[in-house]
Amino acid sequence: MKNISKKLIAVLALIFVMGSCKDLDTKPYVGQVSELVYQDANNYKEILAKLYAGLAVSGIKPKDDDVDLKNFDGGFQGYMRVYWYLQEFTTDEAIVGWGDPGLPDLHKMSWTASNAWTSAFYSRILFQAAVANEFLRETTDAKLSSRGIANSQDIKNYRAEARFIRALVYSHGIDLFGSIPLVTENDKVGSDLPKQASRQELFNYLETELKALETELPDARKNEYGRADKAAAWMVLAKLYLNAEVYTGQKKFSEAALYAKKVIDAGYVLENNYQHNFLADNHLSTENIFAINFDGNETQTWGGTTTIIHASIGGSMNAAEFGVDGGWSGFRTTKEFVSLFNDKADKRGMFYTNGQELEIDEVGTFSNGYAVTKWKNVKRDGKPGKNLTHTDTDFPLFRLADAYLIYAEAVTRGGSGDGTLALSLVNSLRKRAGTANLSSLTLDNLLAERGRELYWEAHRRTDLVRFGKFTNGYNWAWKGGIKAGKDVETFRSVFPLAASDLIANPTLKQNTGY
Repeated sequence: MKNISKKLIAVLALIFVMGSCKDLDTKPYVGQVSELVYQDANNYKEILAKLYAGLAVSGIKPKDDDVDLKNFDGGFQGYMRVYWYLQEFTTDEAIVGWGDPGLPDLHKMSWTASNAWTSAFYSRILFQAAVANEFLRETTDAKLSSRGIANSQDIKNYRAEARFIRALVYSHGIDLFGSIPLVTENDKVGSDLPKQASRQELFNYLETELKALETELPDARKNEYGRADKAAAWMVLAKLYLNAEVYTGQKKFSEAALYAKKVIDAGYVLENNYQHNFLADNHLSTENIFAINFDGNETQTWGGTTTIIHASIGGSMNAAEFGVDGGWSGFRTTKEFVSLFNDKADKRGMFYTNGQELEIDEVGTFSNGYAVTKWKNVKRDGKPGKNLTHTDTDFPLFRLADAYLIYAEAVTRGGSGDGTLALSLVNSLRKRAGTANLSSLTLDNLLAERGRELYWEAHRRTDLVRFGKFTNGYNWAWKGGIKAGKDVETFRSVFPLAASDLIANPTLKQNTGY
């Protein structure tokens, strides 16, 4: 799965030819061609690879060509890229100087239901779910039997992985949009309009589905790198429970601690060097639980870590030190976030300051704001990745450090668990960073610690919402469109459903405020 095989392109060209994205319950065209492809069990892993590839790239050809969603630019619709944008540019951790339509509105917190970025990610969620549903419809016992194909353990694993990816994207849906259409393989293709599920209904579905996958996915650390296993499902459950009070009004902190502890006990080990998790050979990391895989030659995309690394370079920075052929002068961070690193000995504070101003007077000027040097297309031995334009650096959606912090926060919030262990886990992260131990855990120092440990890993918006500091109570540079930052409307704790989908499906109800 590290390299998306060339054979996959031919298979997908037959199966996943997409038309206009008018109906955002986007589904693959099926029929005789699809039936022919599914006649050969050897194709099944290649088709499954499309589900994984859909988290990394936006089309079935290199460099985001022949895209899945025809109404969006290939470079702008990649799942990981847009997810990162929504989680980071809306917070104190990242600001972008580019003026692409809708992009400045993210940091200003002035987006509408027609915003290209929120709409693209909404569409991506539904597309990923639709591809998973089609795979599940075509691999039932009845379908396999009619083709004379044995229901092998491999195929059972593939089905469980398809269900996991569907659950993963719906977990992003409940978090970012709240109430969205919920479609499974049991819904008939092309019949009634997709029905909108409430946040409570989505929560119940995800909890049930992920618990079922506990017994169906391969054991932790037993699947191929980049493919889902039990630990990946535990992480989604742990995060679902940690945010349950936001989603449903019900506290599930004991459950969050329980599932985080399952991951902690599964045999993962913290990397000795923090930055090894963010380099071109980070597939070697002993703490990655589930990563979106990139390969500079085989998964060429203008999104993913290609964007993060190139766009973080500008001014007097030397692109060669980051293993790439140039900078795009886009992403920086705010002074409010920099202030979290009050201990200068903390090795996690990776900022480029030469020629950079801490203050952001002009959002469009790269020298305003410190640059972040956390992500690189350079291997541990200092050599660059195989391609200087498109990066090899994987994006770990879940790593062990997050499980440590989930457990610590859940226990601190009153969940069942060991308080002494919780403090020890957090201090193990601080020890690796070269900073002093904490004497106790509080919600304030845990939010700060999550910022220091997990910044630019697409967690911050969710964290600020959970801690009640996203829309009001904490401000940062240019939040709300002014330099000092200001409170914004509370309804912005979720994004709007895409306006185009409300036109296509009038049964949907828009989120309050949009």
